[in-house]
Amino acid sequence: MAFGLWFTLFELLLKLFLILAFVKKGSAGITSTFTRTKWQSFDIPLDHKVLAIPNGYNAPQQVHITQGDYDGKAVMISWVTADKPGSSRVQYGTSEKKYDFKADGTVANYTFYNYKSGYIHHCLVDGLEYETKYYYKIGEGHSSREFWFQTPPKIDPDSPFTFGIIGDLGQTYNSLSTLEHYMQSGGQTVLFLGDLSYADRYQYNDVGIRWDSWGRFIERSAAYQPWIWSAGNHEIEYMPDV
Repeated sequence: MAFGLWFTLFELLLKLFLILAFVKKGSAGITSTFTRTKWQSFDIPLDHKVLAIPNGYNAPQQVHITQGDYDGKAVMISWVTADKPGSSRVQYGTSEKKYDFKADGTVANYTFYNYKSGYIHHCLVDGLEYETKYYYKIGEGHSSREFWFQTPPKIDPDSPFTFGIIGDLGQTYNSLSTLEHYMQSGGQTVLFLGDLSYADRYQYNDVGIRWDSWGRFIERSAAYQPWIWSAGNHEIEYMPDV
């Protein structure tokens, strides 16, 4: 029994030694001393400019991307059109306003209580090159919109890559300061730990409306770099009569 305990302690010390040895060789560290205020913050009103619906009939909104494969050579681009399905095509290329490639995706919608979502598009763009800036265009006619993203470096233990970790974001004024601070940090992708919009704090149709406003809120970052998601308990919205 004593030998087993000694062996367990030795194993833990060995693991700790290896972790510390790895950290010394890496470049991990604190990027800043920013601390979000501890005081209560209120949800941003729907008419605030950071939640604004983009101009143009049926213009794509809530644009966001996530990594589309395990190797970093694909992204999944998603967006919503409010009035009709429209096109699920993504045009893209390595030069601004010059789109040599295209990919077609899918579209779906859903209902929650009396709320009916917009048309949600998902399009996989794959076969990309590492460490390359791609420009992409979605939507139709004068309502189309253009964005860009950067692919990660080739997978290698010595490839530098900066990511941010965010959780419990919500859509308060504190959320805005956190998002703006992250965008100034130079992070290349977000690992999101769950509890996204806090729309579950609302009832009836306002649940869906607050999901839409949050999608527009994060677009300023999520349309330009992958956000990799994990669900939390606040992603569970119960029907009003349950």
